[in-house]
Amino acid sequence: MVSITTEPQTLCASPDVDVVFVINSDEYHVDHAILALENNKFVFVEKPLALNVRDIERIKSAERNSNGKVMVGYMRRHAAAFVDGVKEIGGMDQVLAMLDAFVSQSGTFPKRFTDISPEDIEDKTTRATELVRQALESECGVPITKSSTIMWRILGGLGSHDLSAMREALGMPTKVLGANLGYPFWIVLFQYPGFADTPYVKGLQTTLHICEKDGDGYRETIIRRTYEDPYTLQLKELYDWVVHGTPVKTTAEDAELDSHIFQMIMKAGGYNA
Repeated sequence: MVSITTEPQTLCASPDVDVVFVINSDEYHVDHAILALENNKFVFVEKPLALNVRDIERIKSAERNSNGKVMVGYMRRHAAAFVDGVKEIGGMDQVLAMLDAFVSQSGTFPKRFTDISPEDIEDKTTRATELVRQALESECGVPITKSSTIMWRILGGLGSHDLSAMREALGMPTKVLGANLGYPFWIVLFQYPGFADTPYVKGLQTTLHICEKDGDGYRETIIRRTYEDPYTLQLKELYDWVVHGTPVKTTAEDAELDSHIFQMIMKAGGYNA
């Protein structure tokens, strides 16, 4: 029997629920994740975990006081080609050059619904305004403008995919040397010993391309370890996390590092107060 409710409290308090998926609009991620943790549930939160560091700290605090745990949904970091690529890179000291193929992506056919009450729209807007003000003005020292607000939401949306994958592969950047920010295109130059682009892939099969010296020659290898998409691989890891206690890499602490990168980008991009 399938139970349906529009009340988060009812869902999170249900003894029939082991895992709560928080995959709604960004403005509600924190409150609903904390509600699930207060009910000792495992919580899967779609990126971004939160729109500011203050709220990430709230989630971390709730997790410390809960029997539940938090996993953040960065599906690209579970792609077989990416996982194998990180293993192949090993340590950056040995890498002389990095070449990644760009893989075109195809979207699905999203449906947009309009049967939303004015009260819900107003509540979402109010939450967004307060959360972004906390992130930009209070935590980042960046003025609130239309362009800075849009840029912050872009970083927390599609930007967090690439930036979190970048962190896992290359580590945390030491600083941002320069940034040209705007919608829909933005460019950031990070301080790193090396540099690599992350392909933008959505639901496509990905391949790992390895270019290496082979004796006195040169060898290129293309590997497709599995046809399973990153979403499926991510959910398999979630299953092992919940059922077998296998640790996950996309924790709340891990997600917080993205917010620090966002701050570095915004400050370098001319949004300083």
